[in-house]
Amino acid sequence: MSNMRGIYTSVNDIRKRVYAEIARLSYDYKEGDLSRLESIPYDIIPGEVSTYRDSVFLERAIVRERLRLAMGLNARSASEQAAVTEGAEECVKEEKYYEPPLINIIKFACHACPDNVVRVTDSCQGCLAHPCKETCPKGAISFKNGKSYIDQSLCIKCGKCVDVCPYGAILKMKRPCASACGMGAIKSDQYGRADIDYDKCVSCGMCLANCPFGAVADKAQIFQLIQAIRSDVPVYAAVAPSVSGQFGPKHTPEKLRPALKALGFEDAIEVAIGADLCTIEEAKDFVREVPSQKPFMATSCCPAWAAMAKKLFPQLTGNISMALTPMVLTARMIKKKHPGCKVAFIGPCAAKKLEAGRRTIRSDVDFVLTFEEVMGMFEARDVDFEKLPEEDTMHGASADGRGFGIGGGVAQAVVNCIAELYPDREVKVAGAQGLDECRKLLTLAKAGKYNGYLLEGMACPGGCVAGAGTIQPIAKSTASLNAHKKASTNRHALQSDYQDLLEGLEEGLFSQPEE
Repeated sequence: MSNMRGIYTSVNDIRKRVYAEIARLSYDYKEGDLSRLESIPYDIIPGEVSTYRDSVFLERAIVRERLRLAMGLNARSASEQAAVTEGAEECVKEEKYYEPPLINIIKFACHACPDNVVRVTDSCQGCLAHPCKETCPKGAISFKNGKSYIDQSLCIKCGKCVDVCPYGAILKMKRPCASACGMGAIKSDQYGRADIDYDKCVSCGMCLANCPFGAVADKAQIFQLIQAIRSDVPVYAAVAPSVSGQFGPKHTPEKLRPALKALGFEDAIEVAIGADLCTIEEAKDFVREVPSQKPFMATSCCPAWAAMAKKLFPQLTGNISMALTPMVLTARMIKKKHPGCKVAFIGPCAAKKLEAGRRTIRSDVDFVLTFEEVMGMFEARDVDFEKLPEEDTMHGASADGRGFGIGGGVAQAVVNCIAELYPDREVKVAGAQGLDECRKLLTLAKAGKYNGYLLEGMACPGGCVAGAGTIQPIAKSTASLNAHKKASTNRHALQSDYQDLLEGLEEGLFSQPEE
């Protein structure tokens, strides 16, 4: 897995500027005029000399495709001749949903990185022992000009030479996006560029977060959301727990609601409330169903984990909790309290965009934006966090509900809830982070190794704080979220301020609808 997460790079800078320009375009939009889309690439990539790549024309072409994806439009190939604005008028509609695919590779931005190749570097000393040659099972290594040489036609990529080289001079290179993909969904096209097998993809966005060339991008609803904000219909922000620390040190939890109101939102509600409701339902489901009806139960709130389980382990689908995710529970709660409003989920996750596009969820969640996209909105509106007033931190969620944003937090919340409701019930827990590890977890569960267990799966290593739409380093975000948990006046889900909704849970008002 790449270690560049949380490092502010030119890739992050271009993404933020694209999001900010789309936000400005939407805030300033006048009936039928999207012509400024054509000039934005020249604002982001000015002048005649390239900054990042071989050609300034290539840089602008990539920005054009990023703008189209940020508008919710489909990516195009280098062979297609069309204006940036082609089809953009469709995006003015607030109700426009994502058209698949959600995660896209801008092919002419892809570096066609070497994938699964073992190479000798200049650090090779041509040593007398040459353990690389001695351990190679296929005789693929010889010596040329005093250096180790690998015959790629014989190499089976076993990595034995990599392990034994005393100088670390041999590298096994994997394409970063493919290495980050726990579904094996990244392959190569006829030109050696990355290509996504959408039958395998679950939209976790790890390829997007780990491509050092910025060739992977997801679609956004920034323009549509702002059009809704500018309408007469109130729009509420439902904010994921992993927001803690995402917008930098000047943006404290007490300034979150004022900051979002400055963007035009009616108000902001923390999704940790929905996490509390999800916790209670999963706790009761677990006690009722395991092991009498199901050998084990898996948590439901990570959509990429749930999608992976359904794709690779369809026979285990019935073991995934039927509890609605915190995002949907919070959205339903908001719409029950404010009929006729719209709800925008703001979080760390690309897969939530896919979840919200499901037919049964569309009426609950109208828009999904990542923290990175919202940061572009803050820039577009010149929101100065230091000048904002401070308000009470959101609304009454528990520390456990806020802990959903960290790996292990979901299972711990359910365990704590069961301990209060059913003090004599012992709960065994196993968890995995990253889809590679999640796959191993479910393989063992399928073999009966986790009967009686509560299983937690998180597609992103570290949990939601490591989602593809996050801004801050994972460790820093985890520390911020833990501090926010400590500030909670309620410790566990059953102490939530939303006791009046617990009866609704009993009546099944919040159970998962059929597709």
